[in-house]
Amino acid sequence: MFDSISDKFSGIMRTLAGKSKITEKNIQDAVEEIKVALLDADVNLRVVRRFINGTMEEAMGEKVLKAVDPGQQFIKIVYDRMVSLLGDAEHQKLELKGPDTTTVILMMGLQGSGKTTTASKLAARLKKEGRRPMLVAADLVRPAAILQLKVLGNAIGVPVFSIDGEKDPVKVSKAALALAKKDQRDILIVDTSGRMHLDETLMDEIKRISQAIKPDETLFVADSMTGQNAVTIAQEFEEKVGISGVVLSKFDSDTRGGAALSLRSVVGKPIKFIGTGEKTEDLEPFYPERIASRILGMGDVVSLVEKAQETIDEQEALKMQEKMAKNTFDLQDYLDQLNRMDKMGSVEQILDMIPGAKGQISEDDIDKKEIKREKAIICSMTYAERVNYRIMGATRRKRVAAGSGTTVSDVNKMLKKFEKMRLTMKKFAKNKKYQAAMLKQMGM
Repeated sequence: MFDSISDKFSGIMRTLAGKSKITEKNIQDAVEEIKVALLDADVNLRVVRRFINGTMEEAMGEKVLKAVDPGQQFIKIVYDRMVSLLGDAEHQKLELKGPDTTTVILMMGLQGSGKTTTASKLAARLKKEGRRPMLVAADLVRPAAILQLKVLGNAIGVPVFSIDGEKDPVKVSKAALALAKKDQRDILIVDTSGRMHLDETLMDEIKRISQAIKPDETLFVADSMTGQNAVTIAQEFEEKVGISGVVLSKFDSDTRGGAALSLRSVVGKPIKFIGTGEKTEDLEPFYPERIASRILGMGDVVSLVEKAQETIDEQEALKMQEKMAKNTFDLQDYLDQLNRMDKMGSVEQILDMIPGAKGQISEDDIDKKEIKREKAIICSMTYAERVNYRIMGATRRKRVAAGSGTTVSDVNKMLKKFEKMRLTMKKFAKNKKYQAAMLKQMGM
């Protein structure tokens, strides 16, 4: 989503970081480039003006111009402004009550914004955190909306409340709340109707539901791909119904990012979550400082580590480090690592989080076909061959090539690469100075 603006910002930041001293002319040129980048990203004009004026005012001070490293200081000013633009530095958490009380979350948005899918993702996330959520099918307008929510709820093991033949969403919501309290469900997520456009009927319906169940959180689901229109619609919902936060769906799309950069300033409400894909787990807390860091090409090590922790536990990591140090890391371990990488997200998402990788390494530089080919080759081996690749003679290599749909040359190439990688891993795992140098090179 932020690819275009991030590429431009990364270039501007690299240019300034390389200067031993900067002048008023340098600052003016950089700010002008930032202005163009923000406008190209479809950021609200008033938001751009405030961002630029604030940056210029702070950056033109004598302290910056005469600083020991003014380039880095200017980058810090832009970073702080970007964090402020996106929201508070910290993630704005949901206002959840204790486990003995039912927290009511009302989901709102236009039809097609991803509201129903987001409701199920949020339920799955809260369930993982130890909560007992229930979903409510109160969208009685869109055909198959109830069925969709039931399918999603069944997939994540969360009950979905609905009343067959009922036409009043207020009655459905009130009955669901009563059942949630009776069954000691501590989270009630209500999926309401959407429309193709804003209308009084929609607003009146949501108002009536809100008055009936008194939600603790009213989350507006905004479609990133609608750009500035999402900001305008969010404003309307805030004025007529009231919202406590925003969930930005389709954050993984190739839209220009203007909605995310404008929402907080224009609407005055925090972005609490972002939808980053189609899978149930693709709902992430929105951290302004981490997103600002990614936009400026500074990476996001914290999110990268969190993603890694979700797929690899501490004991597995220690076991793997020991294998690397003893040079016993085998092809089965390598296959497991490749599969875990898939769970962490796309190559592009991971590259965005690595400091210094933005603008230096592109997704095109990673040969995905080669990775698929290597996985196919390893999967065509017997377990004995995976744990001891040295038994791979000519006959075995020919058999594996045939079984994986590759050539003997491909098998030879993969085995040579693996052997070289093992030596590098051994060196890295045993040499503390080497580890420190590598981490420094990554900017960590």
